[in-house]
Amino acid sequence: MISFGYCTQIGIDSFTGFATQPTKSRLNFLYLLRAGQGGYVVNSAALYYMRRRALAGPLIERPACAPTTRLVDHADWQAHLRHLGIEELAVPQHPAGIATDGAIWGAISAHGMLDGTAIVSDGAGQFAVGRHALCWVHADRLVHKLETFTATHRAAQARMRALIWWFYADIKVYCAAPTARRRSELRARFVRNFHRRTGIATLDRLLVRLYANNAELLMALDRPDIPLHTNGSERDVRCQEINRKISGSTKRDDGRDCRDAFLGMMYICKEFGFSFRDCLPDRVGGIIALTIPALSDIIRSHVRAT
Repeated sequence: MISFGYCTQIGIDSFTGFATQPTKSRLNFLYLLRAGQGGYVVNSAALYYMRRRALAGPLIERPACAPTTRLVDHADWQAHLRHLGIEELAVPQHPAGIATDGAIWGAISAHGMLDGTAIVSDGAGQFAVGRHALCWVHADRLVHKLETFTATHRAAQARMRALIWWFYADIKVYCAAPTARRRSELRARFVRNFHRRTGIATLDRLLVRLYANNAELLMALDRPDIPLHTNGSERDVRCQEINRKISGSTKRDDGRDCRDAFLGMMYICKEFGFSFRDCLPDRVGGIIALTIPALSDIIRSHVRAT
C-alpha cells in the first residue's frame, strides 16, 4: 500500500524539517509544532487562541473555569470535553475542534517552545497561529495572476505590481537598519498603496483583501529579523515535489518518515558544511566513531549566537 500525504516544511536559516501526514489541517500543524511533546493545557495562551478563533464566550468559560487545566493524552482530553458538554454541540462553529486546537497551542506555550517566534507562511489558513506573518512574494502573486482583458487592465496591474515591489525593496532596506521614523513612513505608505482605487473591480477587491492583512504583511516592521518571503521553504520542499512526481510516494509509513528525517538531516548538513555521508552513520546507530558534534547541539549554538 502506497503511503500518500501532505508534506509540511518547518524551518529557519539553520534548520529544516519535513513531515508528511494524511492531512494538512491546522490541527495537524499544531501537532507538528508540539514536536512530540504530549498533553493539552488550558492556560492564557489557549484561551486567547479560542477568542481569536471566535469561539463563543460561554463556551470559553467552560474550560476556563474548570478545575482541570492539564490533560495527559487525547483520550483524557476528549473525556474532558464531554464532561464540559462541548463535544456534542452540533453548531457550524465546531467548538470542540477550536477548543482542541487552543489546548494544544496552550501546551506549546507551556513548554516554552515558540516563545518570541513568528511564523511566516504563504497564507494557507492552517498556518495562521501565534504571531503570523505573510509572504510578500505570494501577495504579489495574487495580483500577478489576475485575469486582464484590456490594455487599461494590464497597465493598472503592472502599476500595482511595481508599487508592491518598490515597497518590498524599501522594507528590506528598513530591516537592515530599522528606525521608528522609517517604520511610521512605511506604514503610511502601505495605507496609500492599498487604499487606492484603480477602477477595475477585481483588482480593487484584491487590494481591499491585501489591506485587511496589513498586520501580517507588515510584521517585519516590528520584527525586522524575520524573512519577508517563504522562498527558503519553497526551495527546500522542491525535492519532495520532484520525488512525488517521479515515484508517487513510499509504500509504507515508516519509509515516508525515514525519507522525511534523512532529507531534513541532509539540508542541515549542507547548511553547516558537513558531509551527509559522514553524519548518516551517527543517525542510524553510531556505526563508526565520528568527530562531528550532534546536529541538534550545532543548531542550538547557532541560534544562541544569532
